Amino acid sequence: MAEKSHALDKIVSLCKRRGFIFQSSEIYGGFGAVYDYGPLGIALKNAISQLWWRSMTQLHENIVGLDSAIFMHPKIWEASGHVAEFHDPLVDCKQCKARYKADELTDEDPKSVDWSTLQCPKCGTTGKMTDPRQFNLMFKTQIGPVEDEGSIAYLRPETAQGIYVNYLLVQGSQRLKVPFGIAQIGKAFRNEIVARNFIFRTREFEQLEMQYFVKPSMDDDEMKSWKEERFNFYIDDLGINKDKLRFHQHGDGELAHYAKEAWDIEYEFPFGWSEIEGIHNRTDFDLKRHQEFSGKNMQYSDQVANEKYFPYIIETSAGLNRMMLTVLDDAYWEDTENNRTVLKLHPRLAPIKAVICPLVKKDGLPELARKIAADLKNHYKVLYDQQGSIGKRYYRQDEAGTPFGITVDYQSLDDKTVTLRHRDSQKQDRVLIAALVDKIGVEIQNWSS
Repeated sequence: MAEKSHALDKIVSLCKRRGFIFQSSEIYGGFGAVYDYGPLGIALKNAISQLWWRSMTQLHENIVGLDSAIFMHPKIWEASGHVAEFHDPLVDCKQCKARYKADELTDEDPKSVDWSTLQCPKCGTTGKMTDPRQFNLMFKTQIGPVEDEGSIAYLRPETAQGIYVNYLLVQGSQRLKVPFGIAQIGKAFRNEIVARNFIFRTREFEQLEMQYFVKPSMDDDEMKSWKEERFNFYIDDLGINKDKLRFHQHGDGELAHYAKEAWDIEYEFPFGWSEIEGIHNRTDFDLKRHQEFSGKNMQYSDQVANEKYFPYIIETSAGLNRMMLTVLDDAYWEDTENNRTVLKLHPRLAPIKAVICPLVKKDGLPELARKIAADLKNHYKVLYDQQGSIGKRYYRQDEAGTPFGITVDYQSLDDKTVTLRHRDSQKQDRVLIAALVDKIGVEIQNWSS
């Protein structure tokens, strides 16, 4: 096998060509840092999110789900610190109008930098950078018929706050005892100054978050446990190469104001090592703030120990978009020996499990192939394809990540067998039509990349 070597633009091109991801509003010139997910893209997203949901709510009896609203009371964002603290320093080049986050141009405190000495990376001009100005990343909007201060609302920049304000309602209705968790998959919105690297950083995205409520004295042990579990999820559930994963611990200068400890799981993308998931010890900051701003008691009542306290929160937070990009990048393989591009997706993630192809478009082969497809679709997502040579049909599906190809030929009419082709090795087996469902199931169960 050839060594994998590719740039991000090759993944972008494949995603458009095979219907994974499209630039939003493309016919109007596109809309920056916003993307639409095509037929294969939404299938892959759903497969990833379902695996995550299973890992949280099905395999843990003390973790339950929630779907909180995108619009929430504006005081929530005051309590969380987003109104006052959720800013990035923004600088512009007056020459070429390029825009940057200040920390892209310097590692120093932006306030201490002489910006007149910095060179614009885009146009190369020196002395044309503006001084930094604070830019709030939340999208502000209005609710109701009258636009005034009382109608101001925000598109949520994170899903976590919806969990915090509901945690006692969830705990009480489900009779949960600490430790317990609340999981949520939902949209979030951030008005990023600079959004790049395809779907890695976008203005509209989906978060996969779980907030785990623990006794304060147990936070360190729980943090250690969740670090291990979340790291293994990428290897065991998504099939990511473990050599391209690592932990990064936040130092004193990186820690958020609410955090006692924070770790990022990073993946080695074509553009370098970057965060795909954070595991944070948020302490009791959020619950205390919401009690302060709402006037409502946010303490957990431990009736067994006869005590009340604010639980500490261990947060696991990942972007579904980034997780999907990780899967796509890790699966992308240029098989130069056979002049083909392959998405080596694990079959449980593959949008289409098998393509059914009649060898020719005559002599009863299409009819038999369609019957096989109709039978298989009750068990797996399959595709019928009779356009082009059999080799071209296979290679199209290799690029789409389809793990199995089923060819119906003249022998199929005689002995009720078909050719089962394996995407990565291109190995072919002869399989009874009646055994296809079980055979594919066994192959998926025993899959190894």
